[in-house]
Amino acid sequence: MASFRSGIAALTLLLIVPQARRAFGWRTALVGTAYAATLVSFVLANRLTTSANTIYLQSTAPLYLMLLGPWLLREPLRLRDLPIIAAVAGGLVLVFLGADRPSATAPDPARGNLFALGSGFSYALLICGLRWLGRDDGNHDRGIAAVILGNLIAFLAAMPMALPLGTHSGVGWGVVTYLGVFQIAGAYLLVTKGLRHVRALETSLLLLAETALNPVWSWLFLREVPATSALAGGALIILATIVQAARAPAQPTTLGVV
Repeated sequence: MASFRSGIAALTLLLIVPQARRAFGWRTALVGTAYAATLVSFVLANRLTTSANTIYLQSTAPLYLMLLGPWLLREPLRLRDLPIIAAVAGGLVLVFLGADRPSATAPDPARGNLFALGSGFSYALLICGLRWLGRDDGNHDRGIAAVILGNLIAFLAAMPMALPLGTHSGVGWGVVTYLGVFQIAGAYLLVTKGLRHVRALETSLLLLAETALNPVWSWLFLREVPATSALAGGALIILATIVQAARAPAQPTTLGVV
């Protein structure tokens, strides 16, 4: 169903922002490929490991952005970012080292964790790409074009896993439609606008707020209980995110990385 979620998201964005079609090009295709890789690897990870581990390990994005931001975007690394990054790294180590046993909802946790790590890297490339497209764009058409292309690629890549169509219920289609319209299309309309004004690293840290309720929903609906170390690591990640979001804007102190 992830395939159709992406297809619905692409169609929704095309209807809401039809002018984004004029922004298609090699740059939007490049960023769209990173987005598609993020979506597909995230879905594969979710099929193999717990949903909490998947989203926590995808949250390695800030660690990659610590290196990619100065190199690709010329956004200097601030000294005050280092404690936050260290906290996120510590949390991720706890998540990854959690001794999850195979279960009905997590048949191969070790391989799933690797897919989730890959999703984190491609997610960092996506954030960099959207920031790159948005900085010199008077509107956010290029970013939306990249998201549309990424969803189309993910739609086609995940199609074999979505067949046959007759196995999906009406409730399932309703959930997929909701996720495509709101979780992806609506969310990325806001993300592409916000990235024009916020550093890539800061954006990735703020987006980690999504991790807060993930284990709760997994427990309520699937009775999926993550390992204790995974919960501890997730709590550390969330705490770091709250601290980063609560900080008042200040004059940056950089590490001389330009």
